[in-house]
Parts: sequence; C-alpha cells; structure tokens
Amino acid sequence: MSKKHSFHIPVMGIGFTIDTPLKVAQYGMDSVISVVDDILLEKLRKMYCEKFEMPYNAISEKIEDFRAKRVTSYLNLINQLAEKKFEELKNTTIEKSNGLKEYLSMLPDSSSIKKEFKKLSNKNFSLTELKNWVKDNLTMGSIDVNIMTKVDKDNFKDGEKLPTEFNDAHAALRGFANSDLESSLILSAGMSPRLYSYIEQFDDFFPNEKGEIKKKIVLKVSDYRSALIQGKFLAKKGIWVSEYRIESGLNCGGHAFATDGFLMGPILEEFRINKESLIQTVHEVLLSALENKNRITPNSNLELKITAQGGVGTDEEHEFLIEHYNVDSVGWGSPFLLVPEATTVDDATINILMDAKEDDLYLSNISPLGVPFNSLKGNTKDIEKMAKVVKGKPGSPCPKEFLSSNKEFTENSICTASRQYQRNKIKELDIEEVSTSEYKSRFQKIIEKSCICVGLGTSALLVNKIDNKVEKDGVSVCPGPNMAYFSKVMSLKEITDHIYGRVNIISRDDRPNMFIKELNLYIDYLKNNIEETSDSLTKKQEKYLMTFSKNLSEGINYYQNLFIDLKDKFESTKINILSELDTSEKSLQLLHLEIENLTKKMVIA
Repeated sequence: MSKKHSFHIPVMGIGFTIDTPLKVAQYGMDSVISVVDDILLEKLRKMYCEKFEMPYNAISEKIEDFRAKRVTSYLNLINQLAEKKFEELKNTTIEKSNGLKEYLSMLPDSSSIKKEFKKLSNKNFSLTELKNWVKDNLTMGSIDVNIMTKVDKDNFKDGEKLPTEFNDAHAALRGFANSDLESSLILSAGMSPRLYSYIEQFDDFFPNEKGEIKKKIVLKVSDYRSALIQGKFLAKKGIWVSEYRIESGLNCGGHAFATDGFLMGPILEEFRINKESLIQTVHEVLLSALENKNRITPNSNLELKITAQGGVGTDEEHEFLIEHYNVDSVGWGSPFLLVPEATTVDDATINILMDAKEDDLYLSNISPLGVPFNSLKGNTKDIEKMAKVVKGKPGSPCPKEFLSSNKEFTENSICTASRQYQRNKIKELDIEEVSTSEYKSRFQKIIEKSCICVGLGTSALLVNKIDNKVEKDGVSVCPGPNMAYFSKVMSLKEITDHIYGRVNIISRDDRPNMFIKELNLYIDYLKNNIEETSDSLTKKQEKYLMTFSKNLSEGINYYQNLFIDLKDKFESTKINILSELDTSEKSLQLLHLEIENLTKKMVIA
C-alpha cells in the first residue's frame, strides 16, 4: 500500500523520538527510533511492559550479545504495541470512531482515501462495509531505525577485545536485523565500509523475486556523488538502497555535516535530473552481485525513493519540494520537539525551545565526535556541565561511553567529554608556557565537550519518571535553526494541519525561505573558516576555501534563475527572496576577496 502522508518524522537526538512510533504510527505517519543507547532502550522496555501488564525479562550486561538483544526486544515491543493500537483503530465501531476520524482528518486534503470516505459517508453503509473499507485502505506508519555509523566503538569482556561484530553499531544493526520489523534502517554520519559489509550477513536485507525487501536500507546523504558511490558499494554486496534521504548540511538538527558549499536546491536538482540514471547504474551492479552470490534476482527494477529534510517550515516549501524536485517525502524534525503527542521532551526543555530565538540556536563544538553540533543556549546539560567546571571538577563520569574514541592518554578509547580525558588534558596545558589569552582559549576548547550520549536521552527518563540517578537531570537538545520560528506547544493535529496548509502556526512574519536560511548559514560558516585560517593559511586550506566560495556562488546563481522563472510559487515572498540573494551575493564577493588577499600574503611569505 502507498504512503498516506507526504512527511516523515526524522530521528531526533537519542531519546526524543525513542517511542514516537507508538504515538503516531497508528495514524499512518513514519518515524525513526535511535538505537544508540541500549541502556535507555532497556529502561523504556521495562517501563512499557509494566504499563501494559506484559511479561518483562531483563537483559543484563552479563548476557552474551546483550546490546543486540536489547535492541531486538525493544523494537519488537514497540512494533507489537503500535500494531495493537492500529488494530484497535481499524476495528472501530460507529459509536467509537474517534480514532478513525483523527486518522482521516490529519491526511492531506488531496488524499484519495479521504475523498473516498467522504463519498462513502454520504451513503448508507453497514459496519461490516466500513470495517472492510478501513482494512483495505488504512496503513500503519513505518517504524524505522537510525544508526550513526561513527558510533561504533570497540567493546571488551574481561579485558579482552571482542570481535568486530560486537562493536556498538554492528550490534545495533544485528538487533534491528533480528527484529520483527518490516521497515527501514537509516544509516547516517557517512560511509562505513566495515559496517556496510556486515549488512549482507542478514537475509532480510535482500530482495525477493517481486523486488520486495523486508528490511530496507536508507542512506542519509548530502550530495549526489556520495549517493552514487555508497549505492554502488552496497550493490556490490547485493544490497539495494531503497531511499536516499537528502539532508541540509547546516540547516538541520543534531550533528551538522557541512558540504563543500553545495546547497540543498542544486543538490536536489541533480538528484531529480539523474534519478533514472542512478537507478539503472546501481541496479546493473546489484543484479550482477546477486547472480554471483546465487541469490534471488528481482524481475524488475526495485523501488527507489528520494526524500529531503532540513529547515522546512511552511506548507509552501513542503509542496515545492514534492512538486518541483519530485521528492517522495519531506522530513519535519525540530518543530515536532514542541509536539508532546509525538515526541518525548521534558517540560523544562520545551520551555527553553519555545523561547529560543536565532541567536540561541548555534553550531557548537560540544560533540565528542569532533563534528559541529547544533545546540541550544541555556540547555540544562550545559548548565550542569559548567557547574562542574566552577567546582573544579570538569568533565563527565562517562557512565555510557558510547562516544569513546580518543587514545591520547589511554590504551583503550575514552571520550573527550569524560572527566578522565579533561583532567589529563588540563594537566598537560598547565605545564605549558602559554599566554593567559591562549590558556583561556585552549581551556575553553577542552571543557566545552559535553556528554551528549547521556544528555540526548535523559529527557525520556524525566518524562516517564524513570530512575535517572546515574544520568542526572541535565538534558542536551539539538534543534535546527528553524526552531526559532516555532514558539508554542502544538497538538499532533495542529502541526499536521500546518504542514498541509490548513492552518499557520508561525506567528512571525520575518522567517526567511528555507533555501535563503541555509545559504546564509553557509556564508557564516565560510566567514568563520576564513577567520580561523587568517594567520596561517596553507595550500590545502586555500583550495578548500576557494572551492567552497565557488560552489556557493554557483548555488546563488542557481537560485536566482530558479526564483525568476518560477510561476505561481512563492509569489508573496519572491521579491524579498531575490533581494536577499543579491545581498548574499555581495557578502560572498567580499569573502572571496578576503580569500584572495590571504592567498597573496601566503605567496609573499
């Protein structure tokens, strides 16, 4: 059956969408669970088993392969509970049809089944006819799973390093593969040949003769070239990528993987133009690999979806992505943090999010992964972190160790946000003879790293009143810049109505177009890079900055032509958009001159 909604709810943090499918799947909405934290999954599984009076058998760390088994058990539970809710909705009676009415009311007005039901309602129909119609036409939303490929640390038992398949991401993948779910695995944070190769160990990822795949692969990508490379790599293993999820490099939540100045519009255009070529090229590789492995080969080309997310905030932008770029679904992330019916966010964090303005949402260096991370000023985890610094005890006790990757001071990896690492790093700094200003700068870089692998999951414990003695109360939150334009708590119906243009929940009239917002974020990013390299520009840095500037210039030119040629789209904002493009172009020209001047200084030196 086809999708009923044209949007999906992406993964947000570790805990904010950890049980979202249980809240929205019965309405046909797709959402994504993070399986980074098996400790949190196990706590939530225990809580839900008690709530619904279901048997619970604890999976302790003493059990072999406990991480994978925890993932499997949690996903099976959520799937079971979500299916039960959906069945209750389908088995509705005329007197108790609120669930059915909610399901239909939230569909886009263009929905064919919405129109069919309206016609059906005008006739005299029996309860049996209604139930048969519901059974044939309503579908449950997909319960998808996200794994960050970079979160794949080695694990040990009794001091001995375990085989690679027990690494964090590998175990999480196995947990999903062994689950009852028929859904998608979304891989993010870049290509991991070792993890990708592990996928072919599981039959559920391979197609049958009809081209059906029980467990699909979705790649989160930032450009076409990356999609083609990764798609072909997996195809050589006999694995088909069913969806490429294009995410804005900077106008998104969570970790920000900035491109070399490639903007979302031109990237989507390249996918639109080359989609059929991508399908044919990768499909040929796939068929050859399946034949060589003596696996079933599908009778026809497999389905390929292109989806997009990052900074979408109005129904006009939503529709434009679908109609102009032919995307199959649009991701709406940050606004859903203000929808308690869909996400799991504690009251204190909701209040901070509602009050957040542009300057409160910033690209930070707090992530131990060393990747820029979208954060919110005043979040309770940062307050907790700085309180420790004031007491002379910087760093986290690191109770979960998911982001441990540094071996600077230890044989086994530790996290740069840990107390152990920061103490050693500060001691090292203390014995160096540096100026006061340099000391302060380097000290700040050490202590700014935050224990996000705990902080991004704590909200789920607070909301559900689950023991958090180990985790404490500090919550990290990672909204995208778009959060600044949403300022009130919304119901699931309200946010859905906003997405489909039935209401407008943005009270401000100064929100920039999503493409303009991303462009300006990239210009600021380039400016910061220029400032950081102004004292000692290398040839490599010069090439990077020049390429970045050139790509941004080409992106601006693309947008100028796009908006000039558009008819019946963005009519009320087109003049402002073109004016902002001109302003951005001038800003970029000045930055380009700065790069040229730095290059001249480098040559003279």
